[in-house]
Amino acid sequence: MKKLQILGTGCAKCRMLTDRTERAARALGLDYTLEKVTDLDAIAAFGPVATPALVVDGEIKVAGRVPSAESLEALLA
Repeated sequence: MKKLQILGTGCAKCRMLTDRTERAARALGLDYTLEKVTDLDAIAAFGPVATPALVVDGEIKVAGRVPSAESLEALLA
């Protein structure tokens, strides 16, 4: 099971990254959990350069931008 985490305070870009990540994971038929991390201290602990950020199994894969659903599918595959 993949553990997906969205780091961000809940802004429009954070919500967009969440939606696209879920869409990509469903399209791939992944077994996953998705967690939204909004606490600033918890976000800082990951060390992202910018938010929103996508963390996959503990590793930051995307930071400071919202890739297309197709790009996310390739990243998650």
